[in-house]
Amino acid sequence: MGNRERLGSRLGFILLSAGCAIGCGNVWKFPWMCGQYGGGSFMVVYILCLILLGLPVLTMEFAIGRAAQTSPARMFQTLEKPGQKWGFWGYVSLLANIALMAFYTVVTGWIIYYFVKFLTGSYELLGFGTMLSSPSINVGYMLIAVVSAFVILSFGLQKGLERVTKVMMIALLFLLVVLSVHSLTLSGAKEGLKFYLVPDFSKINGSVIVGAMNQAFFTLSLGIGSMAIFGSYINKDHSLMGEATNVIILDTFVAVLAGLIMFPACFSFGLQVDAGPSLLFNTMASVFNNMAGGRWWGSLFFLFMVFAAMSTVLAVCENILAMVCDLTGWSRKKGCLVSGIVVAVLALTTALGFNVLSNFQPIKEGNSWLDLWDFFVSNNALPLGSLIFALFCCNKFGWGWDKFLEEANAGVGMKVRNWMKPIFRYFVPVVIAFLYIYGMLDYFGMLS
Repeated sequence: MGNRERLGSRLGFILLSAGCAIGCGNVWKFPWMCGQYGGGSFMVVYILCLILLGLPVLTMEFAIGRAAQTSPARMFQTLEKPGQKWGFWGYVSLLANIALMAFYTVVTGWIIYYFVKFLTGSYELLGFGTMLSSPSINVGYMLIAVVSAFVILSFGLQKGLERVTKVMMIALLFLLVVLSVHSLTLSGAKEGLKFYLVPDFSKINGSVIVGAMNQAFFTLSLGIGSMAIFGSYINKDHSLMGEATNVIILDTFVAVLAGLIMFPACFSFGLQVDAGPSLLFNTMASVFNNMAGGRWWGSLFFLFMVFAAMSTVLAVCENILAMVCDLTGWSRKKGCLVSGIVVAVLALTTALGFNVLSNFQPIKEGNSWLDLWDFFVSNNALPLGSLIFALFCCNKFGWGWDKFLEEANAGVGMKVRNWMKPIFRYFVPVVIAFLYIYGMLDYFGMLS
């Protein structure tokens, strides 16, 4: 494919991949999971999962993308041997990316809504529940997220996606540092840091390990080709394990800083650290209400959250767009229009799932459409996709270890060594498969 678009710079690639990885997973999901699973002990397991599982899978995903030079819809077909049937995962990847956007664009809409409320000074009456019960707020702000993403993408890769993401990511890192330094000056900072950074190993159990693995895959968007697409946009100057390491370091840096903002604040204002998904919205709103200059700190915080969430929306929608154009041969503009409509229509289920459609409770009682989409993506597509990448790259019945090694090690930088083969080939798939089955049994209450 000689006409494949390229990224303008290596910095663009690293910030773009990190932008896809850095999002609600780091700043919304990581702190509440850390709070629920015991702080420092969860952090230790999470970092081990990133190194032992996340790094190998991310390297494999980049390698498949760069070798295939096409979108995830056709990557496996391009690299598989005649008669093999790996290509089906390309279609699952397309469905999983769309399912991810069916709830992620709604969460992004909530963040934009909170930002607008702080900016206009009308944040005292903000309530998470009140917002959820309004169909017009949920649908309106979701549409803002979807439309702005596809408008930016219609300008192309370098002019649109790369340019916007570079500015957003650099602003985001700066804002995070400023807010975490501010959090460290609060009265309860010491207790917050102790909870967050000092591990209590007695709290580590099966649920904590499964939670940490799913969070590592969720934060890096692994297994559904979200990262492979960026591999297809770069040249062979740098080896891929080093690039994967850079992305993971940036991603973890952001998650750790998010915790540094949240936990000192929780302990200073007597808020629950284990509040779950509402932690970001309720906790941070009450923190800013209790703070001098809270309106401006709140505006800054939610602006940074808009950057984090939109960088992921842009990256995943770019992936959907690339797959749709690959499968249909449409132009970028036509692909943007059709993909945007499909994503918006499916996201209506989540946006209306807390109000108009709240009687629909899939999987188990109390669930919403958001839980259904998230269950499909986080509990199934991400771990199973990571398992497929590992099996495909390391075995003769797939692409094969030698071809993977040649692609991953092309260019300067950190290399995949032969002694790592047992980790990539046996350890990674076996651990993922075991934790996937354990997590499913746990999810449906079969272990208690």
